[in-house]
Formats: sequence, C-alpha cells, structure tokens
Amino acid sequence: MSPFFEFGIKDIIDILLVAGLLYYIYKVMKASGSIKVFTGILVFLLIWLVVTQVLAMKLLGSIFNTLMNVGVLALIIIFQDDIRRFLFTLGSHKHVSTIARFFSRKKNKQTAHEEIMPIVMACLNMSKRKQGALIVIEHNVPLNDVIATGEIINADVNQRLIENIFFKNSPLHDGAIVISNNKIKAAGCILPVAHDLNIPKDLGLRHRAGLGISQESDAHAIIVSEEVGSISVAYMGKLYLRLNAEELERLLTENR
Repeated sequence: MSPFFEFGIKDIIDILLVAGLLYYIYKVMKASGSIKVFTGILVFLLIWLVVTQVLAMKLLGSIFNTLMNVGVLALIIIFQDDIRRFLFTLGSHKHVSTIARFFSRKKNKQTAHEEIMPIVMACLNMSKRKQGALIVIEHNVPLNDVIATGEIINADVNQRLIENIFFKNSPLHDGAIVISNNKIKAAGCILPVAHDLNIPKDLGLRHRAGLGISQESDAHAIIVSEEVGSISVAYMGKLYLRLNAEELERLLTENR
C-alpha cells in the first residue's frame, strides 16, 4: 500500500492540532509584540525541514541540527518570562476551567458584582471630574513584579480610597494601582508600555501602559482619561474605548 493511502484520521487530527498550536502561539506572540520573532522561527524551521528531510544534505543538516539544539535552549533563556506567562495563560484559559465555573456560576457572578461596583463607582466619579486614573485588576497571572515597583498598601477595595489615591495632589496619582483578591495591593506602580503603531494618536501614556500590561498578562486595566474624562479598558491586548457604567461593569464581570 502506498504512503498516500496510509493517510488516516489520526494524521488529520495530528495536522489540525499542530495548526491550532501554531495559531495559538501566533496570537500570544502577536499580543506581546514578538510576531517578527515568531515569523523568523517558522522560516528557520521550514529551511531545516527542507535541508534535512527533503534534500537530505548531511553536512548542512548536521549544522542545522546543532543550531536547533542550541537554539531551543537560547529561546528558553531569552523568552523565559513570555514562556511563563504563556503557561499561566494556558492553565487559566477559560475553556480549561469551564466545568469548575459551571457549578459555582451564580456565586461567582454575585461575588464579582460586589467586588467590581466600588471600582466602577470610583471610575464614574473620577470621569466626571476628569481625574486621570489607571487601575489594574489581577486575575490568574501574578503581577508581583509590577506590585514591587509601587508603594505597598494592602487595603480593602474602597471607592473613597481609590479616588483619594488618584487625587491630583496625591504623590501616587501618576502611577497605577494593582487590585488582587479584592485588595488594593499597591499604588504608584510602573507598567510596561505598549509600542503598537496602530494605537490612536489622541490616546496618552496611561492608555499605552494599560494596553502594555494587558498584553503581558490576563489582567484588566481601567483607564480614566485626564483630558476628556472617558473610561477605557485594556484586556488581552485590546482596547475598549468610551465605556459607560453598564459596559464597564459587564466587561469587568464577564471576563474573569
């Protein structure tokens, strides 16, 4: 029997799984701004396959095999933070935890609503006063490195406290606050800044910082504009602009 007729359902599943894995890696690296690295790796893999499998060049193939062995180790060292975030994101993916959430859905939604409302109300008040703010809500990917850049507070989430932190004369109003497990962990935190070229020119540094942390984690970043008072949310590398109270609450509650 020719190899063509040996192609079965297992091979189709194999191809689909590889394609799905490559697409998922592509999306993660695109969100983190490493898409050119991903493209370069794919090109190198194609050349390696052609040299070793199709053309069967022994000398050049042995060189490429050595580069592959060394290259994998180098990639792990260079992209260790990205790999760690990838594994955290994969382990906390919504499809992985669907069954667990099914049995506690009502409780989770009620708890989420109670935790989110002080943040929503604070953002609405700051929006009316055109008081700039940047609030990061941690989920599954730890933000310990970000928290370490600010002043530790470790206080319960409180509407008044959030508004006071971002009061214009407050020494911590320029940075971001990080909220985790319904606690304000730290204020005045420094966030990574996104350098995407497709960000609208009228958006400032707060929006770029919020988008930057959303590209590197699964956190929500709420941005209140100091110029126009609009409320935006950055999540999973996307910006949701000019939100009202209902949209803000729904976005923060449903994507948890």
